[in-house]
Amino acid sequence: MKKSLLLATITALLLTGCGKDQDVLVVGTNAAFPPFEYMGGANGDEVKGLDIDIAKAIAVDAGKTLKVENLKFDSLIVALNSGKIDFIASGMTITDERQKSVDFSTPYYEATQVVIVNQDSQVFNTPADLAGKKIAVQLGSTGDIMAKELKAEVVAFNTGFEAFMELKNHKVDLVLFDSQPAATYLAKNPTLKQLDIDFSPEFYGIAVSKNQPELLGQINATLSRLQSSGEYQQILEKYQK
Repeated sequence: MKKSLLLATITALLLTGCGKDQDVLVVGTNAAFPPFEYMGGANGDEVKGLDIDIAKAIAVDAGKTLKVENLKFDSLIVALNSGKIDFIASGMTITDERQKSVDFSTPYYEATQVVIVNQDSQVFNTPADLAGKKIAVQLGSTGDIMAKELKAEVVAFNTGFEAFMELKNHKVDLVLFDSQPAATYLAKNPTLKQLDIDFSPEFYGIAVSKNQPELLGQINATLSRLQSSGEYQQILEKYQK
């Protein structure tokens, strides 16, 4: 009996130790998408950005501590549905395909795709002009999806930085990327330019697993509070300089 009781106690302790900390919310992101998420801080080892400020507000409203997991963008949904993270805040566009796997918050940011080329590049005027071109994208991003729909030759990278380096080295014809992060890269790379091609707007949302309706409600409540209080506008102005 004593041996059985001891084994049961050890098992319970192990199960408790393996469980997630109920006082912590874990956000998954890909910190290579400035100004939404990027590595910064005094030592360059802190994940910062617009999405991270929103995630911090979500944790505060929930009465929990925020933990940030920096992951590859195309692994975020897998990490979410496996329970490794609680929600995704990573400039993720709400799409019909993603909504089959996760639930999204109300939209919090409107974006669009843009075409970035070298200054000496030929000019493309419409999305149809991109068919057959060699396009660099971030793996799993909206640009990745769109480039495939355009029947282009797609070269996918884990980060936008790698895609832009490929363009600067003249190994691809263009980069297809989200508008605000693209503007950040353009500001630091005068040899590149943005072409005036219109794409449909897209909307970012916070993603949660489909079995977390309570968390989704909390996230939507925080987003609503940030909007009505003016804090969201302050966050935008902080990162969109």
